Amino acid sequence: MASSMSGMFLGQQQSGPHASGGSGGPGQPGMLSGPAGSRGATNNTLVDDLEAAFEACFASLVSQDYVNGTDQEEIRTGVDQCIQKFLDVARQTECFFLQKRLQLSVQKPEQVEKEDISELRNELQRKELLIQKHLAKIHNWQQVLEDINVQHKRPTELPQGPLAFLEQASANIPAPMKPN
Repeated sequence: MASSMSGMFLGQQQSGPHASGGSGGPGQPGMLSGPAGSRGATNNTLVDDLEAAFEACFASLVSQDYVNGTDQEEIRTGVDQCIQKFLDVARQTECFFLQKRLQLSVQKPEQVEKEDISELRNELQRKELLIQKHLAKIHNWQQVLEDINVQHKRPTELPQGPLAFLEQASANIPAPMKPN
């Protein structure tokens, strides 16, 4: 597996039966090299290219040339080119990892199944916690509704009549104290 990843870290095509000249396919590092001549002389890796493109995006946004520049179209074009370069390298990186994932699924299908089972268990735990959280909220709201129902039942137990409200209100007033 380490030898199959060397294409990413060396940025060069491997010689031998797996070299494909850029046609690509599972296990063929030729797909990792970019357009002809883009990496051949400098030994850049895909990760180096991604990092450089990312830094170029930031540099283009904070560059004094762009800050002092008056031609908005030129600024927009430069930023768009940097972002497009970053996206292209990101796609190449994603393609590399998808190829490695495909290789792994072909060579060790039980490993993929273990990862899937682990992901499913984690998702079940997350959902169980979410269910517990919702049950606690439901219990809380049920308690609030129950309290409201109890409060609404109390006025019906009071005597009905024209002076019932005054009797209830006067019952809550404390009696005056006698002076000594």
